[in-house]
Amino acid sequence: MTEPRDPVLLHRRVSDEPAEERTTGVVPSQFIRHMIEAKEITALEDIDAGQVQPASLDLRLGAEAYRVVASFLPGPNATVAERLERVTMHKLDLTQGAVLEKDCVYIIPLLEGVSFKKRLSALANPKSSTGRLDVFARVIVDRGTEFDRIPERYHGPLYVEVCPRAFSVKVRKGSRLVQMRVKRGSPSLSDKALRELQREVGIVGIGVGERDLSDQQIEMFEGTLMEKPENIRSGIAFTVDVKGDGPGSVIAYRARRNTGVIDIDRVAGYAADDFWEEIRAPHNGRGIVLDPHDFYILASKEAVRIPAGYAAEMLAYDTLVGEFRVHYAGFFDPGFGDPDLGAAGTRAVLEVRVHEVPFLIEDGQVVGRLVYEPLIAKPDKLYGQGIGSSYQRQGLVLGKHFRR
Repeated sequence: MTEPRDPVLLHRRVSDEPAEERTTGVVPSQFIRHMIEAKEITALEDIDAGQVQPASLDLRLGAEAYRVVASFLPGPNATVAERLERVTMHKLDLTQGAVLEKDCVYIIPLLEGVSFKKRLSALANPKSSTGRLDVFARVIVDRGTEFDRIPERYHGPLYVEVCPRAFSVKVRKGSRLVQMRVKRGSPSLSDKALRELQREVGIVGIGVGERDLSDQQIEMFEGTLMEKPENIRSGIAFTVDVKGDGPGSVIAYRARRNTGVIDIDRVAGYAADDFWEEIRAPHNGRGIVLDPHDFYILASKEAVRIPAGYAAEMLAYDTLVGEFRVHYAGFFDPGFGDPDLGAAGTRAVLEVRVHEVPFLIEDGQVVGRLVYEPLIAKPDKLYGQGIGSSYQRQGLVLGKHFRR
């Protein structure tokens, strides 16, 4: 990994704030490219332009994977490489591709690394297509004490822990399972600012058919922002759709057991029926029971819009109000839902696993919260078909690996 260039260049390109920029915020696409040029984001191989998203950077797998006995964090006094000496079972060569077995844990060095200066840090998350395959993936760093957190002033390599849960997957050097969102300072929106953004842009609205928001939903949104119940802190509440278009309509997909291998880089290469079972809306309107041994794809009732100057993250559900985990892949980039085109927005696809016991999930039940953050400046590219985004106008859809 190469050393960063002149810190004066880095300061000028990343840390200075022209009048039209914010001092604090998520780093947009053009700033990411500046950081690459300034070697604050480094790589063992040249970074491809397609890795740079509107407010994130796709990270690539390196040349080998380590099959380990268990997940771990290195802790404040050790590097990942030092921990791997104690827990590695065997290594896999990824240069020609290799299969990561279901329910096995792997640590894979990434091609990218970072050399952050003051006030710069990052979060990581699985890419949407990774989450929809139920591939559990999270970034770890040397001397790290948290997953998916790249701390301020961190200088070193990045690794990803990968555990396929529903299907075994084939990956190779250069495969992109995770993404990184860089932040300057600690950007946040107050409840008041979020409420105003909702009123001006309609960042969250009804996503089923062409219906308007019901009085009950408006009350829920406003109540969430103004009263901040204990189970939903700052952010906009999300609910699940298990009614769909009426009794008998498809409202969810459940992963089949004992299937074949999915190549993570193969788009539209698989018949959905070979890997998924359709779940239809019940006639009694009681919702559906989720089994702790299964993985489900559902959709939110609400549709999302992400304005050009903002990014958003779907946060994991609070287990105090439900025994399930929603949304492995939580990043929403600016432009998602076509906010500048007056579109109705795009529904969020929810990747759901329950924990220990079967759980009855009902229509309109709160399953998570969406937190918005400002960007330093508007990005020079937006999420959408123009940059090859896969899920701009999705409803309840499976990942890009399956034929539609």
